[in-house]
Amino acid sequence: MDYYSMTDNEILQLIKKHDADAMEFLLKKHSPIVKKEIRTMYIIGAETEDLYQEGMIGLFKAIRDFEAGKGTVFSTFATLCVKNQVKSAVTAANRKKHIPLNQYISIYANSEDEGGDNEELFMDDGEKSNPEKRILAKENESELLARIKKQLSKLEIEVLNLYLDGLSYAEIGAEIGKTEKSVNNALQRIRGKLSK
Repeated sequence: MDYYSMTDNEILQLIKKHDADAMEFLLKKHSPIVKKEIRTMYIIGAETEDLYQEGMIGLFKAIRDFEAGKGTVFSTFATLCVKNQVKSAVTAANRKKHIPLNQYISIYANSEDEGGDNEELFMDDGEKSNPEKRILAKENESELLARIKKQLSKLEIEVLNLYLDGLSYAEIGAEIGKTEKSVNNALQRIRGKLSK
């Protein structure tokens, strides 16, 4: 089937009829949206590929949830879904609520029937519990944050911190006494400076 000559809405109708090739085509066609949205995003300790996967999940949700009869263009809806998915992933990662799960130390005891005396009660689980690697990672993070702070103004740092805490543009504006437009402009400047 020639998907190139079809509109997004026509392809979406085929997907609703369980056409796997149509799904793959639409995902590939709109994957540049994902690349664009993740270009300026960053999660400490994660790879760009992780953000790309989050963006693709957002694109998949857009394909699943889009309703053609509501007067919305699919690419606009997809951009919004991708943006929300990536932002949620970054916000969740920055909340640090999963740190206890991610920085655990495995505990293994020798079984009693082996006559063990529990010598290896605490076993190193690799990088996460290696003190040297954790210190180096912390230093690298501190160095990165110092470089970021050098490039940003005081206002931009304040806006960035509030944005990373998951506040909306309106909430950030209320917090710092600026309009949503000023917050948006500050975030655009931040993205521009950090992308360099």
